[in-house]
Amino acid sequence: MTALNNTTAGAQTDPQLARWQRFRNSRNTALASAHGWLTLASFQWLEDRPGAVDLAPGLWSTDGTTAFLTAVAADGLTLVETGEPVDGTLSATLSDEESLMWVQYGGDDGRQVVVELAMRADKYAIRTRDSKSPVFTEFDGVPTFDFRPELAVQAKFVRYPEPVDIPIGTANPLVDGVHRSVGELVFRLPGKDHEFHLQAEEENLGALTVTFHDETNGAAPPEQATAEWRKVSTARPRPDSTVILDFNRAINYPSAFTPYGTCPMPVKNNSLDYRIEAGEKEPAPFPPARRSPRPR
Repeated sequence: MTALNNTTAGAQTDPQLARWQRFRNSRNTALASAHGWLTLASFQWLEDRPGAVDLAPGLWSTDGTTAFLTAVAADGLTLVETGEPVDGTLSATLSDEESLMWVQYGGDDGRQVVVELAMRADKYAIRTRDSKSPVFTEFDGVPTFDFRPELAVQAKFVRYPEPVDIPIGTANPLVDGVHRSVGELVFRLPGKDHEFHLQAEEENLGALTVTFHDETNGAAPPEQATAEWRKVSTARPRPDSTVILDFNRAINYPSAFTPYGTCPMPVKNNSLDYRIEAGEKEPAPFPPARRSPRPR
């Protein structure tokens, strides 16, 4: 539960730095994927009667359990999966937190904009993903702090007897979330004489993820500021329940890049009285959100 000591950190700086640089390259490449998070251009709830929406042809609606789209061939919509034109009424059913890249339109190839159907907070919404969005076309990487080997610390994972579901907010004020805490990561940070505890969620193959606040969130000067919250993941705990918690790999949620995300906020206790000057900084500001009112 201590930071890597100076000797060890010094000896490992070069390979650590190389691994971090590979991580950063992969991260930027993933963000710049076609119709990824940087292309989000709108978020709108579906109403209970067919109606037009911003930035997408056709008439859209929901009966609460199923979403419907009615369009004619002249609207230019095609199915993402098959490329078949939409001419008539389509329906789709999702579970909460599921998404479907449903239809597409526009551009020379008819695929400039993808319309994603999503179920959030047990309500249907659509998000348009526009490959001509300036957030996407002008992206040249996420700003980051310099690599800090001392902020790769050893932590002890203390598993709870049973997972605990904790209600949380999200980046969308109309969507509530749940954090399934499976235990706590306990560790120390340089210059502090007390232990820190962060509640963790368990991912595939036993990896752990923590979503956290720290004192760089929205701090001054702007070039040293981070987004409102970030997350960092670890490998599966070792047999002795220890992991390396590397804050150099702290990344932003999609909601740091776009106003159309529904990303989970940290649980109440995951706030560090410390400036984590490592990992991703706050990206450039995005345009004002385009969201519909709460669905009726």
